[in-house]
Amino acid sequence: MTDYSSIKGNRIQYLDSDPTLSSANEGQVWYNNATGVLKGLVQIKAWSSGGNMGTARYVVSKGAVGTQTAGLVVAGSPGSSPYLSVSTEEYSGFTWTAGGNYPAAQRGLASGGTQTAAFAAGGDGAPNAESNNYNGTSWTASGTLNTARWRNSGSGTQTAGLVMGGRQPGTVVSTAAEEYDGTSWATGGTLGSAAYLNQSSGIQTAALTFGGSSTLPVNAIATTQSYDGSSWTTVNSMVTARRNLAGAGTQTSAVAFGGSTPTTTGTTEEWDGTNWSTSPATMSTARYQLGGNGSASAGLAFGGLSPVTAATEEYFSSIDNYSPASFDAWSSGGNLGSGRRTVAGAGTQTAALASGGLKLPGTGGQVLTEEYNGSTWSPGGNMTTARYYLGSAGIQTAALAFGGATFPGITRLAATEEYNGTSWGPGGNLGTARYQISGCGTQTAGLAFGGNSTTPVTNTEEYNGTAWTGGGNLNTARGGIGGAGTQTAGLAFGGSPAFNNTEEYNGTSWTSVNNMNTSRGGLGAAGTQTAGLGFGGYAGPATAATEKYDGSTWTNTVNMTNGRGGIGGAGTQTAGLGFGGTGDVALTEEFTGGSPASPTGAAASTLTTS
Repeated sequence: MTDYSSIKGNRIQYLDSDPTLSSANEGQVWYNNATGVLKGLVQIKAWSSGGNMGTARYVVSKGAVGTQTAGLVVAGSPGSSPYLSVSTEEYSGFTWTAGGNYPAAQRGLASGGTQTAAFAAGGDGAPNAESNNYNGTSWTASGTLNTARWRNSGSGTQTAGLVMGGRQPGTVVSTAAEEYDGTSWATGGTLGSAAYLNQSSGIQTAALTFGGSSTLPVNAIATTQSYDGSSWTTVNSMVTARRNLAGAGTQTSAVAFGGSTPTTTGTTEEWDGTNWSTSPATMSTARYQLGGNGSASAGLAFGGLSPVTAATEEYFSSIDNYSPASFDAWSSGGNLGSGRRTVAGAGTQTAALASGGLKLPGTGGQVLTEEYNGSTWSPGGNMTTARYYLGSAGIQTAALAFGGATFPGITRLAATEEYNGTSWGPGGNLGTARYQISGCGTQTAGLAFGGNSTTPVTNTEEYNGTAWTGGGNLNTARGGIGGAGTQTAGLAFGGSPAFNNTEEYNGTSWTSVNNMNTSRGGLGAAGTQTAGLGFGGYAGPATAATEKYDGSTWTNTVNMTNGRGGIGGAGTQTAGLGFGGTGDVALTEEFTGGSPASPTGAAASTLTTS
């Protein structure tokens, strides 16, 4: 019988404890004296689902741009006329959002760089020699390629980029490579073998290109070529010849996936700097003409033809255990006991408060208070004054309600009430009576802003647990604003009739920042100044659109199940709550925030073998 020492050339080690686990220990076997267990360390290799692109497409930009948690896709074909796109999308690790449009409709571009500093060049759509730079927001025209081409591949950075191969006008498959300094293109070393529909990885001075086609009509090749910044060297071929593939990584550590052999494939191969080997992990969706980026241990595949798809998958290869990405989602919660609109919300997803509101026809403004435990609503103590379109702050057991209006007659109110978890008691009156007022903060440090007195106002007031005093005015007068955060770090967004303005409060003054993507008023709100959540509202008709704020920009995410305005909101960006709304509905929905895929530690991948 062959033993371990004859295979490995050394005996199994007897250790008092497991060694420090790192990739250097992969494949090692040892006996743990303390536990009496024979152990070994292997890599985990797997594909898991990521968030779909906003636009399904194929023949997207070729060349890894960014990482698995900060990726970029440029142009491509949506699968219907005119077969060219200007769409740019950015990946966060679990969702895609729209970026700045490419200057000209294109597909089959070469690309490189990062999500906030990328380049793209060439393409199927004329002109075929143009290149452009991306700054994370918009594209700017840059230098012209020396050789017009398309379906080539790129690598490197925005200021030290590289493109190689592709198809030139006519029937020429190119051997030309060009180097980019962020402004202009210069001739680089000539490929040893022509390559078209190829993929690449690495940097300008240490690049790799692999697969593709060397002829027209197209064939599939397994050729791999390595670049040292001056010349190309043919190195060991891929296990399987393929074209229209994608990949990621460096010159010495790369991953290749998808493509056609000519059969469409989801097979994955890994490059260790010398040889290619087939990974045990296969993509869930076999496809070709797809895009890819990231690294050999954390890759990203998106789009492609199988047929045309928006599907995204994430590749993981590590000794660490792996937690797949989870996605933002709305789910049904328990219904309110009494359906209503323009209801005030406070608290958290599992301990929320809904107070006041409007119920039509006939019953008008409400005194009703209900408490949510994460599953069901139950009656709380009634408010002293029936009102709707009121402001609120605080938590379920220490809430604040202020302003609003009576119905009918729309008498604006200045009255404030405080809730102790059982009953409401009087607080200090607002300085300015108004309805469609918004708020945030706590019962003893509240913030009230905007609203409608006789016209929309900019007034801001601060509450200290006893009385209101004037604060800095909003920059834009409006009512029906979404409010989140605290008295010294507040967030105001949207507003009636259809604003997308966003402002941040520092305890003294408001500053205008990046607008929401959807203009709307009467929306629900949750979260903080740096992690806000806005949902529903009136954008003309009631909308189900949901957006997240990261302290800088708003990102569209999954829609609510039901579009409605005048909706109450509570909770956080990762655990939000929306209730009531248009049509005096009793519907409650719970928002759960997603998270990117991530390793969870190497200890879990120590495998017991006996």
